[in-house]
Amino acid sequence: MTPRLSIVIVNFNGGRHLDDCLASLAAHPPAVAHEIVVVDNASTDDSLTAARGRPGVQVIVLPGNSGFSAANNVGIRSTTGPLVLLLNNDTLIGTGALDTLVSKLESDPRAGVAGPRLVDGSGRAELSFGPMISPLAELRQKMVMALHARGVASITRWVESATASERYVDWVSGACLLVRRDVAEAAGLLDERFFLYTEDVDFCASVRARGWRILFTPAAEIVHLRGRSRATVPDAANQAYRRSHLAFYAKHHPRWFPLLRSYLRMKGKER
Repeated sequence: MTPRLSIVIVNFNGGRHLDDCLASLAAHPPAVAHEIVVVDNASTDDSLTAARGRPGVQVIVLPGNSGFSAANNVGIRSTTGPLVLLLNNDTLIGTGALDTLVSKLESDPRAGVAGPRLVDGSGRAELSFGPMISPLAELRQKMVMALHARGVASITRWVESATASERYVDWVSGACLLVRRDVAEAAGLLDERFFLYTEDVDFCASVRARGWRILFTPAAEIVHLRGRSRATVPDAANQAYRRSHLAFYAKHHPRWFPLLRSYLRMKGKER
């Protein structure tokens, strides 16, 4: 059967989280015809052992760690469905979630990308969308996320309220991002300058630049065990984040780039 939905999961030392993700897909598969491909960035753990044994899962092993954007692009190019789901290996899929997300995107001719409501393991909402990154918007987003993580009641209430309404946004999280294949190809796929982090914001900006809208919908809900992949190699992940951060500002806010680079050097965070 020709797949209508291609699910691309990038893995790097995902451990049991990859297996849990694939198990959730097997337990709650989308009704729409689909294919699953795991693109592995040269993992050194045994996370692919279970993946290789799962029926219907294709595994592509890259010769080195090419980064999140590049690995996703390999997955997109190796699949054929007119819809592509980029899915983190630290997510869990519930009954009907992906079919709902597909339905929401396909029923909105203005939307090129759709993202679901993301919640953590305890069901608490994640602020998984936002305005285009700029110095002020980024500061606000980080403050809200930090206060929400600390359990500040007023902020948590605001996040829960904000994530309860369907809306068009500037970007949705790449932890679970559904895109029309023709839209992704027109946008040039993911920019491989972004090794890890901000690639989703940049990709959504490219989609919006071509006249499409980015839809956030709470009708579909996915569990995101945020930070599990980053926890495996925190120092390397932090360095990758800073490189992507600088690349983002160089591309979208070149006037701010020298200031950000100077700030990171002053803090000893740029190598």
